[in-house]
Amino acid sequence: MSKTLEFKAFCFEAYRADKKLTGRETMLLFKKYGVLDYLGTCYDVLHTTGRAYIVEDIDVFIDARRNA
Repeated sequence: MSKTLEFKAFCFEAYRADKKLTGRETMLLFKKYGVLDYLGTCYDVLHTTGRAYIVEDIDVFIDARRNA
């Protein structure tokens, strides 16, 4: 498994657990707003941050896309 894919899986599970979502709900949300692409593009910066920051960053990203 590539480091980027491993990181995406970590972010997915962290977000799912923190928001108390099912895997399906999380995947639908991530697909709708392009979160997995974002995580891949920003891997170099985000993988150096902590779990709480990543979950908050995903929320910010989704809110920005939702309100665009």
